[in-house]
Amino acid sequence: MQVVLRKLGKGGRSVAGRLVRAPRKGSVIVIEFADGMHEYVTTPVRRVLKLAPGEVFFIETMNSRYRLEVQTREVSLDGAIGSGTST
Repeated sequence: MQVVLRKLGKGGRSVAGRLVRAPRKGSVIVIEFADGMHEYVTTPVRRVLKLAPGEVFFIETMNSRYRLEVQTREVSLDGAIGSGTST
């Protein structure tokens, strides 16, 4: 699934690519760049919050906060998120 991950706060940057590992509490988020050779990996996830109307998630990791927006979807993220979700 194609996503855009935006880091919130000072010096925030955007990363666009394919979501390799779904955001679950305790695991890292992995986004593969279009070249297929590089990845963006976050620190372990502490909390995942979903906005009700759309495919937008706010994710808090050990060190940062992110906004994850799903661009194109292959499978639903809802079943993959696991514990730590709030709607």
